[in-house]
Amino acid sequence: MVMNIAIGAAVGVAALIAAPFALPSSVTVERSAVVDAAPDAVFDLLASNAGFQRINPWKDADPELKIALSGPERGIGSAFSFKGDEGEGVQTITALEDGRRIVTEIDLGPMGKPVQTFTIEPAEGGARVVWSTEARFGMNPIGRVFGLFMDGRLGPVYERGLVNLANAV
Repeated sequence: MVMNIAIGAAVGVAALIAAPFALPSSVTVERSAVVDAAPDAVFDLLASNAGFQRINPWKDADPELKIALSGPERGIGSAFSFKGDEGEGVQTITALEDGRRIVTEIDLGPMGKPVQTFTIEPAEGGARVVWSTEARFGMNPIGRVFGLFMDGRLGPVYERGLVNLANAV
């Protein structure tokens, strides 16, 4: 009887350890909105480290958020560091597709380097903006579990940021 309990416990522990590896190794969070502005105006705002601060939804939630701009004012290499209630890191523009896409890497240190993309296209009523982030967890079981909650945590933040964008352009 003791042996059966020990075997059952060992199987249970093994299942708990293995379960996170059955979860996805990457997660994408995406929100979109149509803003009443020309696509080029939206692109110009988001392709700038200072411009992003005009819509930065984390500033709404954390008035003590520390932001330090670095690199060129706009374009590839334009960056800012941040430190606040939600964590710290550096967001850097890594690629631009003229007037259409802005790609940034967010260096969160040991938590990884998610890639954030803004895609902008003409739409009836202005510009359709898609804000997405992809996080890759590889074989990190904690990251994979965290990935289950990313949409619920980031989605509302992106929605707030898109409202900020509509008000800023």
